[in-house]
Amino acid sequence: MAVEDSRSVLASQSRESPSKPAWSAQVITLFPEAFPGALQFSLVGNALEAGIWSLETIDLREFGIGRHRQVDDTPAGGGAGMVLRPDVAAAAIEFAKTNGSAGTSDWPLVCLSPRGRRFDDAIARSWSFKRGVTLFSCRFEGIDQRVIDEFEIEEISLGDFVLSGGEIAAQALIDATVRLIPRVLGNQESAESESFSQGLLEYPQYTRPRTWRGRQIPETLVSGHHAKIAAWRQAQSEGLTRNRRPDLWKNYCASFGRNFDEDSQGNLRTDLFAQSNRPKGE
Repeated sequence: MAVEDSRSVLASQSRESPSKPAWSAQVITLFPEAFPGALQFSLVGNALEAGIWSLETIDLREFGIGRHRQVDDTPAGGGAGMVLRPDVAAAAIEFAKTNGSAGTSDWPLVCLSPRGRRFDDAIARSWSFKRGVTLFSCRFEGIDQRVIDEFEIEEISLGDFVLSGGEIAAQALIDATVRLIPRVLGNQESAESESFSQGLLEYPQYTRPRTWRGRQIPETLVSGHHAKIAAWRQAQSEGLTRNRRPDLWKNYCASFGRNFDEDSQGNLRTDLFAQSNRPKGE
C-alpha cells in the first residue's frame, strides 16, 4: 500500500471513532525542535497525521528564571554538572497538567532517568491503554529530587547506559507505545507475534528467494503445514530466549510451569536455529 493510501485509510478510521479521544504524548524538553523526529515517519507518523495519537512538546526554557531563562543550578553539596531547578521543573509540570491529566492513574507522569525502572513491553502495553503520558526529558544531572517526590514522578530508564539527554529515549518510548494502539500497525497480529509480546524473543524470519548464497529457508516454513510451522516458530522463540535472555526465559518458565533447567530442550532449539542458517552442503 502506498504511503498516501495508508494515510487516507488511517484518517478514515480515525473519523469513524470520534467518541474516543486520541492517545496523547506530552514531552517537557529543552529541545522541542527535536520532535517529532523519527516519530513522523512510517506507520507511527501516518497515525500521528491521521489523528490516532497526538504529540505536544512543552519548552522547558519558557519557564526559566530571569533574563536568561536559567533552568539549572549547581548541585547542593558540590560536585560536577548542573541540576534542573525545582521551581522551573514544577512550573513546566503544572502547565502540562492544565493541558492533560499528567500524574493521574490514567495519565502517567514520567521522568527519563538512567536510575529508573527499565522500560519494557509490559510498560508500553500499560501506557497504550491510558489516555496519554507526560515524559520529562532530563538533561544535566537530572531534576531536583524534591520535584520527583512532590509530583510522585515515575522514573523510567531505556537501559543500562547513559544518553546526553532524554529526547532520544522519549521518542523510543513513545514509538514502542503508539504502535500498540489499535489501528496504528494495520495488522494487529504483527504486534502480537513480535518479541516480548508473549514473554519470548521473536522467531527468525525469512523471505524470497528460497536459496540465497547457499543458504536455504528452513523446509518447515515452505511446507504449507501450518501446525508444523507454528511448532517450529515456538521452538525457535523458546530456544533463542533461553540462550540469549535467561531473565526472560526464567519468567516465561515460571508463568507456564516449565522447568528452567530444560537443557535438552534448549540445546535442541539452538541446534535447529544453527542448522537453518548453515549453507547447504556443509
